[in-house]
Amino acid sequence: MSVGARSGVLVRRIVAVGLAVTMLGATSACSTRATEWTDSTFEIAGGGANGVYYAYGSELASELEAAFDVEISAAETAGSVDNLLRVGSGEALLAFAQGDAAADAVAGAGAFDEPLPVQAIARLYDEYLHVVVRADSDIEELADLAGRTVSLGAENSGVNVIAGRVLDAAEVDAASLTDRQLDLAESISALEASEIDGFFWVGGIPTPGIAELAETTPVRLLAIDQSWVNEINRRYSDAYRPSDFPVGLYGLDRSEPTMAVPNYLVTGADTPDAIVRDVLTGLFDARTRIAHTVPAAALLDRRQAIFTGPVELHPGAIEYYRAQRD
Repeated sequence: MSVGARSGVLVRRIVAVGLAVTMLGATSACSTRATEWTDSTFEIAGGGANGVYYAYGSELASELEAAFDVEISAAETAGSVDNLLRVGSGEALLAFAQGDAAADAVAGAGAFDEPLPVQAIARLYDEYLHVVVRADSDIEELADLAGRTVSLGAENSGVNVIAGRVLDAAEVDAASLTDRQLDLAESISALEASEIDGFFWVGGIPTPGIAELAETTPVRLLAIDQSWVNEINRRYSDAYRPSDFPVGLYGLDRSEPTMAVPNYLVTGADTPDAIVRDVLTGLFDARTRIAHTVPAAALLDRRQAIFTGPVELHPGAIEYYRAQRD
């Protein structure tokens, strides 16, 4: 055999070995997923297209697809209440939900007529109450919203729950407002067009849609008094804490006090433990990559993720976190 022929054979063997290794790697990657996964299409209940929930859910879905060869995608929803109902009914495998709405869901309180079989997988990050008005508005405080046209959040959203509680604590009669019940994208468009005087939103910071709005339409955020936060905690699930928006966020020239609430990733109580372990493996492995697109993902901390009370941790999540300590 000539030198050229031997070289050709060697090249073909190297290529064949490379292909075999690649195929073996792909097979191994798929085989590492739990056997409880099926060929069904799975859903992550997100939120409005301009919010952190949907962005986070979309990135997580892509990561889980790549890691475990499952068909899963994020769905646009009305927000926390809608998301919890979807998980409770089995329509969605995973969902993002505010801690207060999740507490109501497992207790069968507030917007929920009966307890939902929902459990937490992880505490992800804290969300912040935004009460957004145009910078040139004459609205200076929450009481000034009386008689105005606003959006208190979409129906079946966690935003709507918090908005009602804050207005009540601040002794602002919600009936005196004209509520358009818009989602985030609709609220942004309506404020930009001066069709509403302000809107409520609860989300991670920065919320992409509001950041984009502030670049073309200067905005202000109304202050939330700490005494209101204390009153809401006294009346409800003690899920809230006082916080502040930092200077520079959305172009703000001063810090503004607000209220924060934890955000959870939840699933149904009947979700197999092994699937939950896979989801958490994918979530933590992809944290840095997701954070390139969704900054809130950088706040995920394995030591803090277990604090989801009063919503119980799923048994599969407990197994995952215990294994990480070993």
